[in-house]
Amino acid sequence: MDEVRVRFAPSPTGELHVGGARTALFNWFFARKVGGTFILRIEDTDVQRSSEEMVRVILDGLSWLGIDWDEGPYFQSKRLDLYHQYCRQLLARGAAYYCYCLPERLQKEKEIAIKEGRAWKYDRRCCRLSQEEILSKEMAKSSRTVRFLVPAGKIVMEDLIHKTIEFDTQNIEDFVLLRSDGLPTYHLGAVVDDIEMQITHVIRGDDHIPNTPKQILLYNALGKKVPLFAHLPLIMGSDRKRLSKRHGATSVIYYKEHGYLSDAMVNFLALLGWSPGDDRTLMSRKELLELFSLEGVSKSNSIFDHKKLEWLNSQYINLKPEVELLPLVKEGLQKEGCWQPSMEREERDWFLKVIQLVKTRSRLIPDLVASSLPFLSLDYPYDPEAVQKHLLSIEGLSAYIRKLQERLNKLESFDQASVEQCLRETAEELSISAAKLIHATRVGLTGKAVGPGIFELLEVMGKERTLRRLERLVEFLDSSNR
Repeated sequence: MDEVRVRFAPSPTGELHVGGARTALFNWFFARKVGGTFILRIEDTDVQRSSEEMVRVILDGLSWLGIDWDEGPYFQSKRLDLYHQYCRQLLARGAAYYCYCLPERLQKEKEIAIKEGRAWKYDRRCCRLSQEEILSKEMAKSSRTVRFLVPAGKIVMEDLIHKTIEFDTQNIEDFVLLRSDGLPTYHLGAVVDDIEMQITHVIRGDDHIPNTPKQILLYNALGKKVPLFAHLPLIMGSDRKRLSKRHGATSVIYYKEHGYLSDAMVNFLALLGWSPGDDRTLMSRKELLELFSLEGVSKSNSIFDHKKLEWLNSQYINLKPEVELLPLVKEGLQKEGCWQPSMEREERDWFLKVIQLVKTRSRLIPDLVASSLPFLSLDYPYDPEAVQKHLLSIEGLSAYIRKLQERLNKLESFDQASVEQCLRETAEELSISAAKLIHATRVGLTGKAVGPGIFELLEVMGKERTLRRLERLVEFLDSSNR
């Protein structure tokens, strides 16, 4: 196989969409697996909607996902002379012509066609202009575009995913190459850049299939080799309609900012339309790279399942070493105003144990942060349902907790075995079930009814912190009973 050269070409008119990220990832996988070149191109010719800020957001999103590029980023806005040069070639070959039709007239014709229930297609009026008419319009400096002269015939495309797709050019109008402001349309810019960048494989979404025959026509008219095409299945929402904001967040940066790990996101995106050939779900980046192939890409659209993404993220949080989670938790705690520098110094080992304890039930980084807060501060709420079920429903609980406090305070060793023996002996002495003390203690220490094992929790919380939190619980119970 000749050197593989692929590209990802986002438009900076918005943030990096998960669909675009999936396309970038599949291109990246394909290039990296065969030792090819991955090129980043920014298609920023939509001047009014493009912005430098969105370019930064796109680059940030790609970097977060670990998608690096070998060439670029190239900006179409800096290559305008090149598009004009190719356009002049097409004009000279009779494969394109100037169109002087006013946009208002064309729009009116389209509206009439819609009302009459028929498809609209440009009538090639300007293709039939005489030399005198053209000269007259040029002398008058009339506004003009450049249109491609679509030849009659059929186009057969061998798509690497969908196999043979056939198009009849009678269904393709003479499309615009250069707008009246001199900016290239998508078709001209994409084809020229793919030629100049020697792109061998165009891997993109199914929504580009209708664009492909137009671009093949351009390659043929320019006498250039047509690249191989692979059109990826679309990503749909839970209602099987194309993924959009109504289905929830679609921006990659949203997931970065809301506690998802990049490895989990890469794993999830890889499974949107691709399968390793078995029922594996959890795969490292290395495994994905080794297993990926275009042959494994499905023709069917895939569903963006938020619950599956959260589950995957929880698995990656559990697999990630505590030392790697520490900076992420630190950032969240700083936002809460609860970060203490000592947790990176003298209390580092202890805080790593806290992370190890609470990560098993965390789906997102904010869950980790929230579960860490009761270890660092007394300012955490009690879950109302937990209060009703495990605190206010038990008569005399305040006295029971005070007794447990007294017993725990006398312990010389505060390990799991010691605190368990202490709690169970206290329950037996009080003639109540150990479960009542266990549930009430967990609510007092964490504010929640569920969480890590109570004895492991007590050991990690430590004697001093535990006693302070139980004192707070007693105060709450006493105030509730007044």
